[in-house]
Amino acid sequence: MNIKKIAHNKKQYLDLLLLADESEEMIDKYLEKGDLYAIFDEDLKTVCVVIELDEQSCELKNIATCEKYQGKGYGRTMINYVIEVYKEQYKTMYLGTGEVPSILSFYNSCGFKESHRIKNFFTDNYDHIMIEEGIQLVDMVYLKKEL
Repeated sequence: MNIKKIAHNKKQYLDLLLLADESEEMIDKYLEKGDLYAIFDEDLKTVCVVIELDEQSCELKNIATCEKYQGKGYGRTMINYVIEVYKEQYKTMYLGTGEVPSILSFYNSCGFKESHRIKNFFTDNYDHIMIEEGIQLVDMVYLKKEL
């Protein structure tokens, strides 16, 4: 398994990034200023983007694993990797997600706890209704982990 930081041609990973964020317009707002990482294990498995929020905190903006490789530990491996990379520079890592029990449970198992919410984020910022595991996404749930 190989984890690489991608510095150029980040848009070539757009199809996979769209699994976690359905809006190319939203991805464009953070992709170029963020650090993009990819896990390769024979082929591409997982990508993630991390951005700086301020001098003390960063945000995991996007993490996505190819559907056929989900549930095999690649997402957790990526999260553990970026935590190790960023703990030297930042005190806190945030991430935002929809209110989906299985996703919240996964992030909780990685040590993230609820921080705050942005009411109506998904309904205000996306031009279509977003459904994940049968649940309509409305509020953005922000989680944080002290690094």
